[in-house]
Amino acid sequence: MRTADIGLIGLAVMGQNLVLNMADHGYTVAVYNRTTSRTTEFVNGPAAGAAVIGAETLEEFVGRLTRPRRVMVMVKAGRAVDAVLEGLVPLLDEGDIVIDGGNSHFEDSARRVSDLRERGLSFVGAGVSGGEEGARNGPSIMPGGYEAAWPEVKGVLQAIAAKVADGTPCCDWVGPDGSGHYTKMVHNGIEYGDMQVIAEAYHLMRMVLGMTCEEMAGVFRTWGRGLLDSYLVNITADILGHVDGNGEPTLERILDAAGQKGTGKWAVISSLDLGYPLTLVAEAVYARVVSSLRDQRFEAAELVGSGVKQADGLGAEFVDDIHDALYASKIVSYAQGFMLLGAAASEYGWNLDYGRIAQLWREGCIIKAAFLDDITAAFRRRPDLPNLILDRFFADALGNAEAGWRRVVATAVRVGLPVPAYASALAFYDSYRSKRLPANLIQAQRDYFGAHTYERVDRPRGEFFHTDWTRPGG
Repeated sequence: MRTADIGLIGLAVMGQNLVLNMADHGYTVAVYNRTTSRTTEFVNGPAAGAAVIGAETLEEFVGRLTRPRRVMVMVKAGRAVDAVLEGLVPLLDEGDIVIDGGNSHFEDSARRVSDLRERGLSFVGAGVSGGEEGARNGPSIMPGGYEAAWPEVKGVLQAIAAKVADGTPCCDWVGPDGSGHYTKMVHNGIEYGDMQVIAEAYHLMRMVLGMTCEEMAGVFRTWGRGLLDSYLVNITADILGHVDGNGEPTLERILDAAGQKGTGKWAVISSLDLGYPLTLVAEAVYARVVSSLRDQRFEAAELVGSGVKQADGLGAEFVDDIHDALYASKIVSYAQGFMLLGAAASEYGWNLDYGRIAQLWREGCIIKAAFLDDITAAFRRRPDLPNLILDRFFADALGNAEAGWRRVVATAVRVGLPVPAYASALAFYDSYRSKRLPANLIQAQRDYFGAHTYERVDRPRGEFFHTDWTRPGG
């Protein structure tokens, strides 16, 4: 009987493209899908002539795999993954390996690592980024879980991953438990932020400067050759330049109500749990929520008025200011993302290599950007760097962009155009570098109404005091 090097369960587009990618790299792949017809259609269609073996049952699927068996699961996160495991795990033997390549929550992955270890099996939670194109031609892969499994899956995962210019694969071991999926979650949060800061640039150019889609496409193409070189900036140029059959910009036909699948929300919730700011990503998530309230927005516009006021005297130099606001806000977003990774590492006992994580995102993924090399360099200079703002390169970059950044936020406020990501990033930047914040008043208020105590500037940290604020003469 013909056998396979690895198996994959779940033949939606991502799963199919990963299978074809594996086959391209010399691996024979067994495939199974709950709907048998999809397996047949795939094997006889896109996979025709490739080293792909279809299986109609899980038992047949498992029987086709060489040992130790390696099974990649590509199904919807949550209950669907557990349902697959319930059917699959009893058919596996000690030493076999399960890889979850979906967008699973990191706590689910940590639980599955523990549960499968009790059965003598290895579980790897591998975040996969790059969408359909990345899955087919080389994604970014962030594996974590039971580390003893890494030598057994390293070859295939690094073979199918994207490569940087020197051939280094954008796939390496991240850490234990759910750290691989946590890293993917942070990646997706940063992705939300990147998309929002780009959307705000588009909105400013369209509404304040009155630029056409064609003109904006030219700007984004220029930006894509400089500091803002990234996948999302480059596809934005393509989007702005696309026209429909009538020669009209396709973008203008798209309803302004954004969807989301939840990973950005997970990142924000985790940041609240860990007590670390992820303010730009939070604003990006909420911006999508507000956009979805389209009927309410229209009603509010009728009631209180709507429309962006024109700002006189703005020209090409304001486009440069928008560039600086986008670049500075992007730096803040990544800085907050890596802060959150550091907080999670401390909380969960993970030893993460942040420079290496930045390199995993250098090719193949949605947040692919040239300045990830600068992030890697920053962590090579100081592996325990608590925030990118404390690295001289990024401190100088923010300083150089600051004036234009402020002009953009001030102009947007003056004309009535929302820029929540730019404004939030600027507020964080100003807060983070402030030697004095008004939190002393907040502590006094908390102590007044709840006797929560406070620390003093003239005493060592860790000593707490309480004042009877209502006593006579108080």
